Amino acid sequence: MAMTLRDIAQMIDHALLAPGMTDQEVVAGCALAARYGVKAVCVKSYSVPLVKKALLKSPTLICAVIGFPHGNSMTSAKLREAQEALAAGAHEIDMVINIGKARSAEWEYVNEEIRLIDRACQRHSAPLKVIFENDFLSDAEIIKLCEIASQLNVAFIKTSTGFGFSRQADGAYNYKGATMAQVALMRQHAAPHIRIKASGNIRTLDDVLKFKDLGCSRIGTSATKNILEEAQRRGL
Repeated sequence: MAMTLRDIAQMIDHALLAPGMTDQEVVAGCALAARYGVKAVCVKSYSVPLVKKALLKSPTLICAVIGFPHGNSMTSAKLREAQEALAAGAHEIDMVINIGKARSAEWEYVNEEIRLIDRACQRHSAPLKVIFENDFLSDAEIIKLCEIASQLNVAFIKTSTGFGFSRQADGAYNYKGATMAQVALMRQHAAPHIRIKASGNIRTLDDVLKFKDLGCSRIGTSATKNILEEAQRRGL
């Protein structure tokens, strides 16, 4: 069945996560998200009360990011951040794993952190999206995280934050974000019922459609306006 404009909009989590965004810019971003009927806005946790007011008459959901962007907070801090965001009105939580612990193969730590935050989300009937930040990880580490997420039965696994710049061999910092090869790997190794969110450097309608074909049910992007205007031009 062909995708419609509404189908595409309902895949999108509109990202309002740039470090220097003002409250006015966040409110404007919420207005754009509501106008296009996207699934959710992705915001920093402190913005949830502001965003709740901005989206008061809109069905667009509020997704708060936790441990953002590098996942390095103590588990207790991440848990409290999630609890406070949910209490303030967040409908969904995106959390960044502790990347260093994953790369250290401290899998019990990673497992327990995800379990605790997922349990807090379940109390509010809020889906948890677990962000791997694939730019930092090997294929074997991605596969292990897929297995952990599947065992814990989380709602989503997610490729990237959009801010995972990693140091390259020449000393420069670069970022790939969501790649088709890594999404395919995630789809292969996650349980079939675990949904996938692709995020990071997704800028065009063709990007969205390619990731959808790979099995993604949600897309994180700040290029929402351009993507949906392109869909309108194509008559979707």
